Amino acid sequence: MRKLALVGRPNVGKSTLFNRLIGRRSAIVADDPGTTRDRREGAGRLADLEFTVIDTAGWEEAKGAALEARMRRQTEQAVKDADAVLFLIDARAGVTPLDKSFAQWLRAHARKTVTVANKCEGRDGVAGVAEAFGLGLGEPVPLSGEHGLGLADLRDALAPLIIGAAAPADADEAEPDEAPVEGPEGEDADWEGGPDEPPDRPLQLAIVGRPNVGKSTLLNRLLGEDRVLTGPEAGITRDAIAVDWRFDGRRIRLVDTAGLRRRANVFERLEALSARDTREAVRFADVVVLAIDAGQMLEKQDLAIARMVVDEGRALVIAVNKIDALARGDAKAQAASWRKLRDRLQASLAQVKGVPIVGLSAQSGHGVDKLMPAVMKIHALWNRRIPTAAFNRWLAAMVERNPPPLVDGRRIRIRYGAQVKTRPPTFALFVSKPAALPESYTRYLVNGLRDDFDLPGVPIRVVMRKPKNPYAGTED
Repeated sequence: MRKLALVGRPNVGKSTLFNRLIGRRSAIVADDPGTTRDRREGAGRLADLEFTVIDTAGWEEAKGAALEARMRRQTEQAVKDADAVLFLIDARAGVTPLDKSFAQWLRAHARKTVTVANKCEGRDGVAGVAEAFGLGLGEPVPLSGEHGLGLADLRDALAPLIIGAAAPADADEAEPDEAPVEGPEGEDADWEGGPDEPPDRPLQLAIVGRPNVGKSTLLNRLLGEDRVLTGPEAGITRDAIAVDWRFDGRRIRLVDTAGLRRRANVFERLEALSARDTREAVRFADVVVLAIDAGQMLEKQDLAIARMVVDEGRALVIAVNKIDALARGDAKAQAASWRKLRDRLQASLAQVKGVPIVGLSAQSGHGVDKLMPAVMKIHALWNRRIPTAAFNRWLAAMVERNPPPLVDGRRIRIRYGAQVKTRPPTFALFVSKPAALPESYTRYLVNGLRDDFDLPGVPIRVVMRKPKNPYAGTED
């Protein structure tokens, strides 16, 4: 599929147009210049045209190691990868010196460029459209990405670039497994997969954590390239950036996320939007890697993020980053740090006892090779299905060993049960008095399930149901 990059100086409406082309609010949009920092890709559509659209950071004339210079390099890479470029200017502000500088660079480096005079609603942008002719990139397309005006003209300008370039080569490149995977009866959003899950369905893997713990560096290390922006500044990542990847032949969708701070410490709207994006990424993930700093083993906020992941029913792997800092200490201090981590997990996340822990250094690459095997193992457990017969034999043994308590002089009866879905493993028990069964007894059953069926570190859900009375509603 052809790639289309959206470029321009800061605050010309690239992310707004990106959301318009992909048909949903994906990229964060705000009035603050420089909101977008990383390259973000999505499946775009414009009438009969289909393409991959790339949102980019605003173009700045900066060099060296500054954040703006690193953002510029990300934009340059997007232009290099794209088959065509949409160069956006703000028609209301007219052509600025920065626009002229960028247009000169595009004439030398871009394959095909279409100039878009954005924010053309009303009469304020008429002069800006006329000025855009002077950029030397052909006839500009008047557009309003926010209001959807001018999309037909944009389609006509893009058609020769996308349809003409998509010749027979694309037919050979098309992969049939790129189509959305649907579950039984055409349901894809709520389908739980299980043992019948297609083997090439992308595994959704989100990397989360507090700010500045090395999430983006870890993603780059896994990919083997500088795909997302990194640096010493806290809070560089703002959007949740999804990247398609393969590990041992398995399709993986890696998602880098913004750092999560305590909600009480979030005052800016932009940070709140980034946090919302991160929580959304967790909701749609299969496995979540919680990156923590080895120098601050499992702080209170780390535990809060871990609980959120478990409450969402996602499989969890803890990546202890920056362990090279631990290696510089003595053996006794290292052992105390690992003991602190395990004790906190045992005390605060007993519901996922046995969650895998991987020590690594994303900067140097030490230990990173152990992360994906741990992810694949926990993902297999998260998809585990236990046969109903084996489950009921186990349930009978558990009830015999420790019967449910008495309520009003009568013992609660657990008649039978079954696994109703995977991802996470969820079991339904048919109980004579579901509301009366104490939580402690449910924990007893969950712990037994985890130990007897070898489900360490996986969230397990047990729901109670009252069996139907076969004589209800019958007349004497």
